Amino acid sequence: MKRYRCTLCEHTYDPAAGDPDSNIPPGTAFESLPSGWSCPECGATKADFEPIDD
Repeated sequence: MKRYRCTLCEHTYDPAAGDPDSNIPPGTAFESLPSGWSCPECGATKADFEPIDD
């Protein structure tokens, strides 16, 4: 699964880790995050994230 980076604060969403603070379990793909999910660091929306080419 692809990781995504916030274009505002550089926070990286790693699907292997999920987002425990938002009750997002490990293994959740970025595309499967709820539409209302936001960056845990700066509050940016999903639209403000870009895929990271590993």
